[in-house]
Amino acid sequence: MSVRSSGSQPIQIEQDVVLARQTARKLAQECGMRLIDLTKMVTAVSELARNTMVYGGGGDMDWEILEESGRTGLRLVFRDEGPGIPDLKLAMTDGWTSGGGLGLGLTGARRLVEEFELETEPGKGTRITITRWT
Repeated sequence: MSVRSSGSQPIQIEQDVVLARQTARKLAQECGMRLIDLTKMVTAVSELARNTMVYGGGGDMDWEILEESGRTGLRLVFRDEGPGIPDLKLAMTDGWTSGGGLGLGLTGARRLVEEFELETEPGKGTRITITRWT
């Protein structure tokens, strides 16, 4: 696997969530994603960027355009140094929320992408990696 290009973008305020969605849309287009796949990726980004800001106290979205075996992928990493997720099993249960939402953010994002990895440690932050391939 090779990395064609990469970068990072801060997620600190509401406007950064909008910028993260716009960046993801542009990158997905560069990868040649079909509209449905692009829409799924942007929807996942919206949820994860908002979680980074609201629950993680802000962080970053790192991105890479990947090439492997004749296909192109977009990998995004959302990382923060917030409180972490104290009960990961509970957080990955549909309908559970630590806030006032519907409880579909993490589980919904997981269903919208092909690869989903979540690393968290209470008091140390959270790192979520998502990838979609063309």
